Amino acid sequence: MFVDTHCHLHDEAFKCDMELVQEQMNSCGISVAIDMACNLDCAKIGKALSEKYPSNYFGVGFHPSDVDNFIEGDEQKIIEFTSHPKCVAIGEIGLDFYWEGYDKNKQIDLFTRQLDLAIKTNLPVSVHMREATKEVVDILTAYKGKLPATGVLHCYAGSVETAKILLDLGFYISFGGTVTFKNANKILEVAKFVPKDRILTETDCPFLAPHPYRGTRNTPHNIPVIVAKLAELRQTEITALASNIMQNAKTLFYKIK
Repeated sequence: MFVDTHCHLHDEAFKCDMELVQEQMNSCGISVAIDMACNLDCAKIGKALSEKYPSNYFGVGFHPSDVDNFIEGDEQKIIEFTSHPKCVAIGEIGLDFYWEGYDKNKQIDLFTRQLDLAIKTNLPVSVHMREATKEVVDILTAYKGKLPATGVLHCYAGSVETAKILLDLGFYISFGGTVTFKNANKILEVAKFVPKDRILTETDCPFLAPHPYRGTRNTPHNIPVIVAKLAELRQTEITALASNIMQNAKTLFYKIK
């Protein structure tokens, strides 16, 4: 019934109780969880989880914060991962200019190289965009019509105006626990605005647990809390919205069964 299109079950936070996490997912109706990698080591864990648990899928790629871990030859390794039947995306990729000391040009180069891999492998992308809205929008605009499966802006925190541009480019918009935060007025407006055929949900776990669990370890079983908030904002039924979001996920991440 529910789908988490962006989680990090490969994270150390889940090392000791993965079986319990999976049981919780099953008990609350999480039928799809996509583990988005930050680097190749993360992708290896995501792949192993997808082979062990039926509801798990994974993406492969380098997060912008992992740009220094990317070396020549890694592009071919990414391509090799994409041949796996449960590898559904190139991700998590994008730009992050939040932390001090970032290398803008290096991040942009890695982002565009991975977008080229998405074209080559015909897979959608999961895009990270933090303090780099103009650059991400400009790059994705330059790729308009070239990405066969487009992608999603994960854990979206931008404006309605930026969302309109991204939607026009064919992208989906995903919402996580931040949509439940009390000071999230901008996100609430976007959550009301996004068309029903472009909305997705995620946890980005173990980060960004929704209210009232903020500050605790986030897990995919919090997805129903996020869907309930979105249903309230959009004045629709939870079951109908969950079904709608699942269909969107299967349309974008077309390898999901």
